[in-house]
Amino acid sequence: MRYSPMMVQPMREDLTRVGFEEWLTPESVDSDMANVSGTMLVVVNSICGCAAGKARPGVVMALQNRRRPDRLYTVFAGMELDATERARSFFAPYEPSSPQIALFKDGKLVHMLERSDIEGRGPEDIAADLTEAFDAHCV
Repeated sequence: MRYSPMMVQPMREDLTRVGFEEWLTPESVDSDMANVSGTMLVVVNSICGCAAGKARPGVVMALQNRRRPDRLYTVFAGMELDATERARSFFAPYEPSSPQIALFKDGKLVHMLERSDIEGRGPEDIAADLTEAFDAHCV
């Protein structure tokens, strides 16, 4: 299902205004994933309340950390369906969820927050999980 582009634009901007690049096609996912060195944070954005009130604010807070990923990418579930599917193909063994936050180091998935790790928690908790992962994996 695709949502109204006008409705999701502010949700996209929550991440793009802090430096995330959007994956709009499977080809853009493949291109960026093929050239992976260092660290990369990938956020599967969503229209749901836990993305708005927990995941996106938590990610933005975490990026204030001294250590942070080299590259930031996002794809919007419910909008770029093929790009989202391709991005999730790199998340094995994790099942698809929205939202979803993955940290890669040198092409290897090293940390994952699934919807079940996000809902029922505050953005501060999400940020704490992510900053711990950044401190462990980011230079």
